[in-house]
Amino acid sequence: MFSITNLVSGYGQSQVIHDINLNVEKTEIVAIMGRNGMGKTTLFKTLMGVLPRRSGSIRIDGTEIGAMESYQRVENGIAYVPQGRMIFSHMTVLENIQTGLPAKARGKVPEELYALFPVLYDMRGRKGGNLSGGQQQQLAIARALATEPKVLLLDEPTEGIQPSIIKDIARSLKEIRTMRQLTIIVSEQVLSFTLDIADRFLVIDKGRFVYEDTRANVDAPTISRYLSV
Repeated sequence: MFSITNLVSGYGQSQVIHDINLNVEKTEIVAIMGRNGMGKTTLFKTLMGVLPRRSGSIRIDGTEIGAMESYQRVENGIAYVPQGRMIFSHMTVLENIQTGLPAKARGKVPEELYALFPVLYDMRGRKGGNLSGGQQQQLAIARALATEPKVLLLDEPTEGIQPSIIKDIARSLKEIRTMRQLTIIVSEQVLSFTLDIADRFLVIDKGRFVYEDTRANVDAPTISRYLSV
């Protein structure tokens, strides 16, 4: 469903991502783990087209998207929940979700999004900036899902969120995967969260993947050592 081949990117003269390769199957949930500054956000920005690649290939369902603008990548089935959520604080919950809807939806939010996140229905008239961190994260995920993606990228979704809401988000992501037959790639530092949702684990260190294993064989102590400062 989603593949990255020999991907290179960075900022100015600085190369951050070094020849990364990754293949992700349909409905698979992959966790990319690493400390701050190891390249997780740079990788996701490159996949989304926010940051241009320097070389390499990015394919979704067989289509090369590496040279496309961000909006074209969305049209081809990729959605992005950025670190920090980046919702529109002065717009209502409903208006935030509507920004992700395709034109054919004519502004109507699918009922399944409210079923996944009931709090958003209850607060659909409230300004995004007045939501808690956990509610904003649910809103950011709902906005991304409104684009009807095949692949969902989530950059550090547990950042600044209380543990009870983290459990709710984990449960919702598994429901989303089943309901939408969705591929999910999540960058994260919280190992307990990824152990709850992921089928496969990778660790990124200085822009390179240095560890990979499946859920059945994952070595949590090794990942924890990579995550420790």
